[in-house]
Amino acid sequence: MTVIWLSRASRKLKPSPFSFLLTQSISDPLSLISQVNPKLSEVSHKPTTIHPKISETKFSFSNNRWLGDVHSAKKFYRSNLNAYFSGICTSSGSLEGANNGGKQRDNEKQLSWIDLYLPKSVRPYAHLARLDKPIGTWLLAWPCMWSITLATSPGHLPDFKMMLLFGCGSFLLRGAGCTVNDLLDRDIDTKVERTRLRPVASGLLTPFQGLSFLGFQLFLGLGILLQLNNYSRVLGASSLLLVFSYPLMKRLTFWPQAFLGLTFNWGALLGWTAVHGSLDPAIVLQLYSAGVLWTLVYDTIYAHQDKEDDLKVGVKSTALRFGDLTKNWVTGFGIACISSLALSGYNADIGWPFYPFLMAASGQMAWQIWTVDLSSRADCNRKFVSNKWFGALVYSGILFGKLAS
Repeated sequence: MTVIWLSRASRKLKPSPFSFLLTQSISDPLSLISQVNPKLSEVSHKPTTIHPKISETKFSFSNNRWLGDVHSAKKFYRSNLNAYFSGICTSSGSLEGANNGGKQRDNEKQLSWIDLYLPKSVRPYAHLARLDKPIGTWLLAWPCMWSITLATSPGHLPDFKMMLLFGCGSFLLRGAGCTVNDLLDRDIDTKVERTRLRPVASGLLTPFQGLSFLGFQLFLGLGILLQLNNYSRVLGASSLLLVFSYPLMKRLTFWPQAFLGLTFNWGALLGWTAVHGSLDPAIVLQLYSAGVLWTLVYDTIYAHQDKEDDLKVGVKSTALRFGDLTKNWVTGFGIACISSLALSGYNADIGWPFYPFLMAASGQMAWQIWTVDLSSRADCNRKFVSNKWFGALVYSGILFGKLAS
């Protein structure tokens, strides 16, 4: 009995391994990491911020002995130390503090399927063309699909081959546009947190390599353009003026989003001419205007991600132009967009299913505008990406409206 009593007494007086680990985790987190896994301590020498829950909890230590409730400490350790380790290990391989309750910083570079599956030599070009961000291709392709389907004979499905050509063309032209943008903006991209790791800005690719890749993309695009009629070839080639001039607009005007709209919705003109060989202004110009207004909505929301950096660098955007009145402006653009779509469908004598789908699309746009948190980069990006569903709803209305005509 005496031995048992002395053993228990010694356990009370001796500092436990847990109390030592807990002391180390708060006073010197990196030393604890090196004890658990020596390799982790070599990853980065950046200063580390302690997990907020750890920094807010008060402890008292004396001679490596924790003066408190052991059971509470164990509960704290199990619930928070894992969160601390998960917060400091980032995708870039560095150790950073977990801010805002362990949420990831918006400007962290995330690994994509490009980094996981493509050969190392190809990855910079894939990132340059934004292959891992297909939303740009969707936003470029939808106006093309709207126009091709609206030009289809009543009661018939659109030409699948034509839609496939325009889908490939949208993919290539979007990649070419991104390449042009990165080449012309490489001096700006290095100063903006969200864009500083782009291939040309970061030095992974030289301007000459980027220019060579642009030539390759345009050559493939030319192969698609040559399969269209002569009217469409001339009209399609003229869009390159907009593609090359758009990246410069943010230096000259607060309305670069309007120029992006003129560029991204060129397919609304081109799709109709590819089917008919001519333009019908009463239908096509209304459709094109609707697309430009739509772009003003989604790209103004998108531009709010970079408004602080834009102010520092000295470039312009509608996000800076509208400021606190952004929601009022984009609401006006949204109403005008839906009105132009309705007028285009009416002039095309489209069937009744078009209008319920158009109402659903207007609801989706209203949801974006009313619920977006313009001070949150993550929410602005979510609302921007959701526009692929707006395009899909409008297309469904045109398709079923044509079939019911």
